[in-house]
Formats: sequence, C-alpha cells, structure tokens
Amino acid sequence: MPSTTTGTPPSTDDASLAHGLKQRHLSMIALGGVIGAGLFVGSGAGIAAAGPSIVVAYALSGLLVMLVMRMLGEMSAAYPSSGSFSAHAERAIGPWAGFTAGWAFWVLLCTAVGLEGIGAAKIVSGWLPGTPEWAWVALFMVVFCGTNLAAVKNFGEFEFWFAALKVGAITLFLALGVLAIAGVLPGTDSPGASHLTDFMPNGGEGLVIGLLASVFAYGGLETVTIAAAESENPVKGVASAVRTAMWRIALFYVGSMAVIVTLVPWDSKEVVEKGPYVAALDELGIPGAGQLMNVVVLVALLSAMNANVYGASRIGYSLVQRGQGPKVLGRVSGGVPRIAVLASSVFGFLCVLLSYWRPNDVFAWLLNMIGAVILVVWIFIAVSQLRLRRRLERETPEKLVVRMWAFPWLTWVALAGMAAVFVLMAREPDTRVQLYSTGAMTLALAAVGYAWQRARTDGN
Repeated sequence: MPSTTTGTPPSTDDASLAHGLKQRHLSMIALGGVIGAGLFVGSGAGIAAAGPSIVVAYALSGLLVMLVMRMLGEMSAAYPSSGSFSAHAERAIGPWAGFTAGWAFWVLLCTAVGLEGIGAAKIVSGWLPGTPEWAWVALFMVVFCGTNLAAVKNFGEFEFWFAALKVGAITLFLALGVLAIAGVLPGTDSPGASHLTDFMPNGGEGLVIGLLASVFAYGGLETVTIAAAESENPVKGVASAVRTAMWRIALFYVGSMAVIVTLVPWDSKEVVEKGPYVAALDELGIPGAGQLMNVVVLVALLSAMNANVYGASRIGYSLVQRGQGPKVLGRVSGGVPRIAVLASSVFGFLCVLLSYWRPNDVFAWLLNMIGAVILVVWIFIAVSQLRLRRRLERETPEKLVVRMWAFPWLTWVALAGMAAVFVLMAREPDTRVQLYSTGAMTLALAAVGYAWQRARTDGN
C-alpha cells in the first residue's frame, strides 16, 4: 500500500533523549503497568452494574486490548519512538493523524494526572483528617515533576518499586482468594457458587455498562512502548512486554474479578463504597487487610501519576521533534525534555484547580472530552498497523520482530470491536456525552493537523 505521509518521516531514534532505562525497569513497567488505578478504583461500579458477569466483560475487553497491544508492539519493535502510536500514525497515514492522536493523548494523560492526584489525596486526607486535599495533590505533583525532571532512570526506579508492590499485593490477594474459595483458608468458609447464581442480575444492559467500565480500566498499557525508546534495548523490551501481555491481563484483571464476585455478593454496598478489593479482604476477616489494600490503591494512583507525567512529556517532546508543536517543549537538557515535563505537570495541576473552581461546568466538560480518547488512539493504532505491515513486509521484513496474529483478519476484528464499543457508548446516556465531546475534540485536532500538513506541504 503506498504511503500517504507527506514531509519528513518521523524520527525513531530519539537521539537526544537519555537511554537510561534498564531491562529490569522496562520488564517491571510492563508487568505493573497492566495493574492500573482503574482496576482498583473503577471496577466497583462495573461489578455493581454487571454482577458476576463482570468477568465476561473484562474477558471481552481484555481480548480487544491484547489485539491492540500486539499491533502496537509490532510497530514499536520495528520503529522504536518516544512518540509511539503518534509517530506510527504519522508514518502510516500522514502528519495530521500523528498530530491528532498525539495531542489528544497528551490532554488525556495530563488530565489523568490531576484525577489520580485527587484520588490519592482523598485517601491520605482520610487517614489524616483536617488536612487539605489540594495540599496533598500539590505535594504529589512536585514530587513526580521533580522525579521526571531529574533523569529518566529516576522514573524507572520509582516505577520499578511501585510495580513490584502492586504485583506482590495483587498476587497475594489472588492467592488468599483462591484459598478461601477452596475452603482451605483458616477461619473462613468457602462461599462456593452461592454468589454466582444470579449471573446477569441487570440483564444485557448491566453487562454493557460493565463492559464499558472495563474497557477504560485498561488504559495506560501504552506507556511501555513509549518508555522502550529510552531503554538499553528498545526492540527486545517491546517484544518481551507484548508477548507476556496475554497472561498478565488474564491473571490480574479477569482472575481478580472472578475471585471478587465469588467471595463478595455483587450487590454489597461495600463493593462501591470501599472498593471491590478492600470489600473482598474484609469479607475474609483478615485483620488490617482492607486498610493495607488502601495503601496499595494509593500506590497504584501515585504510580499512574508518575507514569502519566512521563508519558505526556515524551509524547509532547516527540510531537515537537516532528514539527507539530511549540518548539520550546522540545528542549532537552541532561537527556530529559524538562520543559515538556513542566508543561505536562502544570496542565495536570490546572485540572485539579478546575475541579475546585468549576466542578460543574469546565471540569465536567474536560472529563467528558477525554472520555473516549483511548478508543480514538486504538483506532489510529489499528489503521496504522494495517498500512505499515504491508510496507514492512515489502521493504524491511527483518524488522518484523513481533507479528500481529492472523494478519489482517484479527486487525479487522479489533476495529469491529472498537466500532461496537462506540455504538454501545452512543446507546448509554452517561457515556453518550463523552462520545460526542471526544468526537468534537478529535475533529477539531484533525482539522488543525490537516491545515498544518497542507501549509507545510505548500511551503515545500
């Protein structure tokens, strides 16, 4: 298929960035990155809507995510870049596509930094009543901005230990849950299948709500392909992360949902109020376990903040390197795009201030605007992979270290799945406004990107 890219193809070497991430950093980022804040914080509402069928919802959305990660891994192993899918979209479709996907994702990540800061601050202020939430958010922002300003290896070390704690905690949770279900955990009686008899309590509508909640809980897996560009061996890192994605998703997401709905009645108020993991541990009667899980949730939120500051700064840097943003964001010192880190952190903190100043209009509008961005990004990934795979096979087949399964059929299946999610979002009143708001932002960015592309082409 002929290229539609105009101008200079995107850079893939990120030569001015420091390559300070070791393989152990990348491996743990890949392992822990799949255990996102959405899993701990957002899954309660999905369980309340779908009941035990939330396991099916997570399995279906997990299959879609596996396909997306495989496609992204194929392109990122062939063309390592801190711009990840944005650089791939520019290479495959055109500069306007890279511009649209990149800046939409930048807004998503920066806003998510603020949301995660608010969530973390609520937990800490709950432990320390009377302390202002905004002060905790400010502290977290300063810490992670400083971490990302210093050196990429600092980001890697923070994520390594954050991920190790998350992996250890959820592995222990799964082990305790399985023992309790089997009836061999001291002091507990096996619930058997008593909580699973009403598998779809709210029918197909509840399953749809649970499916939509589960899709967005998977956001954040893309960070490993961004980080790979600054690792010692980008190709090896991406290949390893993508190849292990299947069992990680199956174990951590689908497995933990199965344990939770088996142990706790789906309609328990505590599932939403305390969170499903805390509710499950409280059900087992393990002293202090629920509070300990709150520490893990806090770590997950702080980890997501750290990763999103990093991801936003690198996406912004990559866009500027390709001539698609203010040049000041592309300045690098000490191997770090420090202005991009500062800009991303400031935007994130501005989102926090908006949540206090204008919670019912500006902040609500911002949340709706980013509601479906991850789906837009996934569509760009799928379309880019369809176009780049043929080109790779024809021009540089040796770069196909990771290959998409059953190409092109499963790529088309993934696109159909994304279209189905869009249709389901349009059917639900709560998600319809997100779909329209995200669509408006995407169209606006595409128009700006296309106008910029035409201007650059005419200038040449």
